[in-house]
Amino acid sequence: MTTSDSTQGSTGSVISALASFFIPGLGQLLQARLLRAAFFFVTVGVLYWSIVGWPFGALVHLWAIVDAATFKPR
Repeated sequence: MTTSDSTQGSTGSVISALASFFIPGLGQLLQARLLRAAFFFVTVGVLYWSIVGWPFGALVHLWAIVDAATFKPR
């Protein structure tokens, strides 16, 4: 049985999830998903900098990590 980079839990997915943990959207950028990377980076940044949006920023940041970890190319 062989594993490829498109399977969940593969090295590429783990690296992308770790990258998104440190900088939201970086994992998507590593996966060449530019629009989604920009969306997560800008949205989390705006929410973290707004006083009321901090909990929502954390949720979107978590969403970015999960999205990077579970992405499967077509």
